[in-house]
Amino acid sequence: MGRIFEKRKHKMFARFDKMAKGFTRIGKDIAIAVKQGGPNPDNNPRLRMAIQNAKGINMPKDRVEAAIKRASSKEEKDFQEVIYEGYAPHGVPVLVECATDNPTRTVANVRLHFSKNGGSMGNSGSVAFMFERKGIFKFDPTNLNLDEMELDLIDAGAEDIQHDEEEIIVYTKFTEFGSMQKFLEDKGLEPKSSELQYLPNATKELSEAEQDEVMECVSALEADDDVQNVYHNLA
Repeated sequence: MGRIFEKRKHKMFARFDKMAKGFTRIGKDIAIAVKQGGPNPDNNPRLRMAIQNAKGINMPKDRVEAAIKRASSKEEKDFQEVIYEGYAPHGVPVLVECATDNPTRTVANVRLHFSKNGGSMGNSGSVAFMFERKGIFKFDPTNLNLDEMELDLIDAGAEDIQHDEEEIIVYTKFTEFGSMQKFLEDKGLEPKSSELQYLPNATKELSEAEQDEVMECVSALEADDDVQNVYHNLA
């Protein structure tokens, strides 16, 4: 009985940590968007996207409004967007997307996470060529009639569309992200999330034990407060 309780407690804390990390990430997205384009989402596509993504992870409305208000203050720190590159164990390439008010601290921490977990920091450009930046829009199937909209989505810039009973995912090239976002807004279609992500050009197969070693390194990077996203090519 005690063991079952411990497992449940561990899962509960893991979900809480993931939710807290998600709120922090969206909060930084909001801060960057407001600093770049102002606090009015009607005139700021990036802020509209951040608010939309906040809804997608059930971030409370008052927290979203507080994040916008904080970012509008002159006293609020500026976050720089930085990408670091490196290798996890077994030569798996990794891109680490950060938003930081102190790049000196962040690069030192990222290097430490790599070295403590069997990886190594790389130079700029050392692994980025193995990834391509794509727009990814995720929909609840009940909110998007794919039979009716598929051709229109392709005309708007959809490069690939994947769907199952739980989710519809629309992929665009990086250059088509803005036109897809505008098309969806004009049609009144609201995705669960819309993001730019780095997708690997090819994936790498490893044994289960080797995968565990890679994911330990990835998890350590993801847990850092300055890290927004971690991308790798592990299959």
